[in-house]
Amino acid sequence: MLLLLNGKAEQIEHNGKLIYADFPLPTVIRLRSYVKIPYKEISLSRRNLLHRDNYTCQYCGDRRHDLTIDHIVPRSKGGTDTWENVVAACLKCNVKKGSRTPKEANMVLSFTPRRPSSHVYFEISKHASAGEYSWKKYVIGA
Repeated sequence: MLLLLNGKAEQIEHNGKLIYADFPLPTVIRLRSYVKIPYKEISLSRRNLLHRDNYTCQYCGDRRHDLTIDHIVPRSKGGTDTWENVVAACLKCNVKKGSRTPKEANMVLSFTPRRPSSHVYFEISKHASAGEYSWKKYVIGA
């Protein structure tokens, strides 16, 4: 709001809700001058991993919030904590897979896990309310 009021940004889109009589609540703003944001790697955390996998078990497709973290190549076989080696899994699938690879357990992953590509998109989407994605077309990698 301060950026808009100080003339450092302009409103691109709004959601129709009014803050003041002629001042709609912005959902997308554009800075009038470029601000370089240093590249920041997305940290591998439980919250970020569950967000990447959309709170969905990557084996059975069950969508829930009490998922576990599964190592594709188990730590007992040299697997590491990397974006490409961990997925969200329900407790039932995690126990079924055990200390085996998905191929050994005859289980199929719904997608090949990878590191999220766009830090901006990833962070914004974590905090956006459902259906409020008017900003998506303005973010590279979204």
